Amino acid sequence: MKYAVLLTLLLLLNVHQVKSASKGVTASLKAKWNMTPFLLETSEFIGEDGNEKFWQFVDTVKELTVYKQGESVRSYYNLIIKKAGQFLTDLQAHLLKFALALRSYSPAIHSSQQIASDEPPPEGCSAFVSVHGQQSCSTKDIKKLLKAAAGRPKPYLYKNDHTYPGVNKSDLSVVILYAEIGTKKFSSFHKVLSEKAEEGKLVYVLRHFLVDPKPAKMLLSGYGVELAVKSTEYKAVDDTKVKDSKSVTNAGEDDNDEVQGFFFGTLKKSHPELQEHLGELRKHLLESTNDMAPLKVWEMQDLSFQAAARIMSVPKFDSLKVMKDLSQNFPSRARSLTRVAVTREMRKEIEENQKYLSESLGVHPGDGELFINGLHIDLDVHNPFSILEILRGEAKILEGLHNLEIKGEHQGKLLSLPVNTVDDSYALDIRHPAIMCDNTA
Repeated sequence: MKYAVLLTLLLLLNVHQVKSASKGVTASLKAKWNMTPFLLETSEFIGEDGNEKFWQFVDTVKELTVYKQGESVRSYYNLIIKKAGQFLTDLQAHLLKFALALRSYSPAIHSSQQIASDEPPPEGCSAFVSVHGQQSCSTKDIKKLLKAAAGRPKPYLYKNDHTYPGVNKSDLSVVILYAEIGTKKFSSFHKVLSEKAEEGKLVYVLRHFLVDPKPAKMLLSGYGVELAVKSTEYKAVDDTKVKDSKSVTNAGEDDNDEVQGFFFGTLKKSHPELQEHLGELRKHLLESTNDMAPLKVWEMQDLSFQAAARIMSVPKFDSLKVMKDLSQNFPSRARSLTRVAVTREMRKEIEENQKYLSESLGVHPGDGELFINGLHIDLDVHNPFSILEILRGEAKILEGLHNLEIKGEHQGKLLSLPVNTVDDSYALDIRHPAIMCDNTA
């Protein structure tokens, strides 16, 4: 019967095609600098765990960009993650993906690019060395530049510079390589310089340099940025009736979500020949469910429970996706939530959690709080970048405990211990009224 209804609806859609109007506003925040490669950002992430790990990763990916030509962006990204996984734990690999999504190491790449532009780089060079102020694009000139370097002052080295772990004596000449990790030119320079550094003939320093950066500007996460759109003419418009024939929403989005009883991801797999018609049916049903008519009071009393039940009903890999959708589109999703059943066990658990959080932490229903391993994160103070640093710190603690064979519930007990230091300014507290005399002097 259900498939008969489905086929009937598909036939109706063949006669009258319904287009979904896009009512959203998309804004992008761009930096002043150009896009930076994921490979270089990944090297900076790994470099924070130690200089030795950084150079091990560099040796692994020294010619990786040759795969970039025949691969899609997604495939090349996955290849970088796979290579980085050789030097990271599973937990650190997930944090790397978070860091790349934030592009948190892009400024570090750009700062090296700015330093390189001050040299300035020789024309037509995809990579070059600077030996006490003298530049060259060829490995053959390194020996000649080193001979005359002693009479010139050494360059200033920055905190974020990557120095090869060689002899590094104070009387050695400093050779700075400006190159893009993963290119053939970098590989040829790296081979020569690393050998000489291991022999104690020079100090080898690497700085990122892109000879031909992508023209597109770097897209930023945009936290704390407000887009204010104001019209000088005030008009009363019913958003539910806005039509725009040129704006069609992506039918492929959220196919795994249930819409009025239909799971379109499953239907499209079962009936691949009906992909287009199923997409139109989904649009039609979404239009009909986006009814923003006022709800009755009795319909709203359990909406929060029903939203939680809706999130918990999907596979765990889709839970955050559904929660994001409900949070951002709650007015248009509210009516469909009124039909979600809430089990007695779930209601009881939520009420117990509310009582505990209210009594112990002062968190009341409707409040939003973030805790990481029991550590309260003030969202008015922290941003995604500082949260990333907190997560990396917590990851190091967890991995350290794991290496000590402390696992499971024992980890939780240790993490819940207070972190405040004990005041050791005195050895004996004599403030109690029972103490009449002190003869310890």
